[in-house]
Amino acid sequence: MTTYPSQERFIPYPQPQPEDPIGINPWWVRLPILVVTGGVLLVLVLIMALASFRLSYVDRITPGVYVNGISLGGMSQSEAVNALSQWFTYPNSTVFTFRHGEQIWQFTAGELGVSFDVEGTVAQALAVSNNPSAIRALFDQASAWFSGKAIAPILRYDPNMAYQKLMMIAQQVNRPPQNAHLELRGTQLITAPAQMGYTMDVDATLARLSPYLQNLYGGAELPLVVHETAPALANIEPIAQQLATVFSAPIQLTAQGMNGEILGPWTISTDQLMALVRLELVDNGDGTFTYAPRIDMSAFAQSLEALAPGLIGLPKDGRFHFDDATGQLVMIQPSVSGRSLNIQATLAALETAVFSPTNRVVPMVFDYTPARYHDQITAQELGITQMVGEATTLFTGSGANRVHNIIQGARRFDGIILAPDEELNFNAILGDVSVEAGFVESKVISGERTTDGIGGGICQVSTTLFRAALNGGYWINERSGHAYRVGFYELNSPPGLDAAIWTPSQNFRFVNDSPYHLLIEAEVFPERNEIQFRLYSTNPGQVVEILPPTIQNETPALPPRYEVNYDLRPGQIIQVDWAVSGADVTTVRLIKDLNGKVIRTDRVFTHYQPWGAIYQVAPGDARLNSP
Repeated sequence: MTTYPSQERFIPYPQPQPEDPIGINPWWVRLPILVVTGGVLLVLVLIMALASFRLSYVDRITPGVYVNGISLGGMSQSEAVNALSQWFTYPNSTVFTFRHGEQIWQFTAGELGVSFDVEGTVAQALAVSNNPSAIRALFDQASAWFSGKAIAPILRYDPNMAYQKLMMIAQQVNRPPQNAHLELRGTQLITAPAQMGYTMDVDATLARLSPYLQNLYGGAELPLVVHETAPALANIEPIAQQLATVFSAPIQLTAQGMNGEILGPWTISTDQLMALVRLELVDNGDGTFTYAPRIDMSAFAQSLEALAPGLIGLPKDGRFHFDDATGQLVMIQPSVSGRSLNIQATLAALETAVFSPTNRVVPMVFDYTPARYHDQITAQELGITQMVGEATTLFTGSGANRVHNIIQGARRFDGIILAPDEELNFNAILGDVSVEAGFVESKVISGERTTDGIGGGICQVSTTLFRAALNGGYWINERSGHAYRVGFYELNSPPGLDAAIWTPSQNFRFVNDSPYHLLIEAEVFPERNEIQFRLYSTNPGQVVEILPPTIQNETPALPPRYEVNYDLRPGQIIQVDWAVSGADVTTVRLIKDLNGKVIRTDRVFTHYQPWGAIYQVAPGDARLNSP
């Protein structure tokens, strides 16, 4: 506590002038004779008068003594104290008001340390007639009586008393800053506002007050000197608004299928959001803090991982034809980029949507992989400059269903590109051979006979592609001949160059064993009963020669067989298979360099079983029992 020295002041008040002293009658000296006598008598009288006067005011104040214009002459000590006390009311009547905001405190000047030492003042007045020296005392009394004596009132100001009062006020004013409070109870937000901190500067406030008290100025209203301290955490309104947004509506997650269809939505409820939101206190770096709502959406990562396999799309290469006139590729089917679900980016998008008041629908985020052969790829990039292989087969005599299947099968190979050293897997590209995949029922070779089955005619496609690859000089990894010779494949070709397909046991595979990409074109000409495959690449510097086949071990066709058909009437007959001879057929392919030197010799071997004609007849037909 600061201690201030008491201050005592003798404050001058205007003093009234004393009345004129009593004059001496001049007639007393008229007679010379009486001068000496009169003088002696006068001295005696004066001495006696003064002695009497002094004795009369031993315990009283000498006449002519004033305090601030109030005559105290003839008064005893108690009478003088009472008179002066009634006169000086400043300590009790003067009020000072201190204000802080709407709060006020009031104290009198006396409570703030101003006091009137009435006893001391009266003691000074009594001292006029109480000098230890009798002569001096008489002189002082006579002087006061004749000339008047003004006694200054003794006033005191003790700043320590004012300091104590101000400290009392400070205890009520001072308070630390109160941070705002934010609490989340379920989806209900509990808040309490921040409060400013106040620290009263007692010394500065006392400095404002002291001049008033020291100079006995009238009462006044004085503002307290108060320093404010802002709370470290004040404004929570933005956070409250953010949280209100979080719980304003559910979040919906959607996706677009590979074909553009809308998938979902999958909904995240406000209850689920409530369980994930937390409030985090963030240091702003300037001594202040704020709340930041956080939400961890990783809880949905497992759900997204479960959805991801159904949303993955593999890239699909574009398909092209080669324009012989311009040497450029012509797109016939656009490419499709592959995609995979980006779980982390999707979670981040969900988190953003949680704090968005308007966008509560979140599309899943995918990573896209462009196709190898995208829409802008060029023939020059791939090294495709010319046709390097071609084959055409005839399907004259095929029924409508067989032609349909040939067209469906050829479409699956039209426009595809093989990279160098890439293998063509016929069955993998062909895919499912079913009614759902667009195929219909037609004649197929199954076991040891020709029968009806889905996809009859596909072997016409594989046979034609096999011959184009053979003519192009490409390495054949897998090829199977039919069990017996099929007339369709010998309409414009010698036997031994067919390729049978039967998923999954029989397949056709060849490799693009050149340094250039290979483009496959497939085209069906129904009006000419033709299917054609054209292979485009760049000739690596070779000439392909197919030698005439070598036919050995020929065997005659089997005798005809008769089967019952309960839908036929007696005498009706239907041929469902045709007789062919058996044989072993070997075809040699020579691959030469541009100088005619053979650099590779390949052989294609096919063993054909002899086959007999099969006829269907009505029940009871005699031929059913023929050997």
